Amino acid sequence: MSRSDKYTIGLVQMAMSADIEDNLKRAAEFVREAAGRGAKIVCLPEMFRSQYFCQREDVELFNLAETIPGKSTMTLGAVAKELKITVVAPLFERRAVGMHHNSLAVLGEEGELVGIYRKMHIPDDPAYYEKFYFTPGDLGFKVFHTPQADIGTLICWDQWFPEGARLTALRGAEILFYPTAIGWHPYEKEEVGASQQDAWQTIQRAHAIANGLFVASVNRVGHEVFNEGSDGIQFWGHSFVADPFGVVIAQASDDREEVLVVEIDRARMEDVRRNWQFLRDRRIENYGDLQKRFID
Repeated sequence: MSRSDKYTIGLVQMAMSADIEDNLKRAAEFVREAAGRGAKIVCLPEMFRSQYFCQREDVELFNLAETIPGKSTMTLGAVAKELKITVVAPLFERRAVGMHHNSLAVLGEEGELVGIYRKMHIPDDPAYYEKFYFTPGDLGFKVFHTPQADIGTLICWDQWFPEGARLTALRGAEILFYPTAIGWHPYEKEEVGASQQDAWQTIQRAHAIANGLFVASVNRVGHEVFNEGSDGIQFWGHSFVADPFGVVIAQASDDREEVLVVEIDRARMEDVRRNWQFLRDRRIENYGDLQKRFID
């Protein structure tokens, strides 16, 4: 496959309403905006069809899940085909009766389903009760081949684990997309908000550096209360792109819907990897203990 030295990506930072049909409609409009500004690969935030429902455990909320293929992939696939772009569409997947995943679908330039990634690391924290809803991913770490680039896709909590980034990089990813839903608990924002957000960006910049590739993190914005009587979650936006040495080359605000359109120069990846040869110097024969839960 012949590829140019440069390609352009789009990150859709959006706020979600309680109207899942409106969310899909607006997502398609944002994808069109990104493509109109030159993006050839466009990524939406984690589970963009709905507000972040994992703030509570409620069996009725499984009704939000959809199949892949399904309505979202059909709608966005048609847009991808019309505009000749690749779309990364994160969804609450209904795989079978009683089996659901936090997934994403990669939709190609002919509107086809290029593949699925299922979130591997599932959190269980206050207002992030994902283990109630999601079966851990069973497809492994994936790389998808597009006309512009070989892209790796991981989802939110995956972004804290260096193993996922490394294994995806070793499969040939040139860029890691991290669709995300992360924010502050309002009551703790003043005390620890700045440090939490800094840690979130720092760990992803570290993945870019350690693996010599680009990282694109796509978050939502807005204050969502999905549990009566709670303060909800204030999603902090700050979608960003880091280059292969961790330099943030584009970043969105913390409170507005935005479409970031960023040119990616694969020559930067070549330059960084030639000078900082972390992959060359890995001592793979000594890493077997990584398969252990803990080394006692």
